[in-house]
Amino acid sequence: MGFIIDNQLIFLTLFFFAGCVGTAVLLRRRAGHRAWLIADLIWVVLGGLGALGAVLAGVYKADSGQINRQIDVAYAASAAFDRDAARFRLSYCEAPLSDQIVILCDKADFLAASTAENADLPLFIAITGDVSPLSSLRLFGGGEAAQEMMKMADAFDPEQFLVFTARNEETDKALQEIRSDHPQIAADFNILASSYEALIAQVAKLKDEWEFLQANAYILLIQIIALCLVSFAAPFRLGKSVVDIRDR
Repeated sequence: MGFIIDNQLIFLTLFFFAGCVGTAVLLRRRAGHRAWLIADLIWVVLGGLGALGAVLAGVYKADSGQINRQIDVAYAASAAFDRDAARFRLSYCEAPLSDQIVILCDKADFLAASTAENADLPLFIAITGDVSPLSSLRLFGGGEAAQEMMKMADAFDPEQFLVFTARNEETDKALQEIRSDHPQIAADFNILASSYEALIAQVAKLKDEWEFLQANAYILLIQIIALCLVSFAAPFRLGKSVVDIRDR
């Protein structure tokens, strides 16, 4: 299926050329000949199949739009977490005022490192943004790099990030102890923890959207086949109109 998708335009051109050859052969027939009636029937049937393929592709494209929106949400969540983590560390971790704040700073550093050091997270967001499952037309293949990127996206597992919790018993205790004396620090850490949890939730949702589209990628093949059939039948319909005008 990947070969067909990667060479859509070639297949469309070949089918159109085959239709032109068949039409050229039939041009010797007069208007109303049985061959032209059969050609007209072929156009109606294949045109209907093409319309059905277009409807299915439209549904799939709507789902592709959903993953594009989810990519934007995941990017926003990633940017929010990076911003909150940097602000918390710069504001309170240069010279911690207490041991409890040190604990919170260590947790902030750990959460930031868990996403910064693991290249899979930004890589997955980037790949799903660059590789649309609804492939564009290509004249001479060129899908190897895209296929490789799609395999890398398929291999990404957001579950690996769920082992890093934004809060634990130690951080909860530290928050309780500083809440009265340093409410702003406690509030900012809660914002940071919420940003991390939101990031992981949105990336997991993006992964689900990606897998759904990949599981229904066969619709692309149906669309391509339908377009090939229409491109084959179109010259016959044009030829019939030309013959009708010629013999009138």
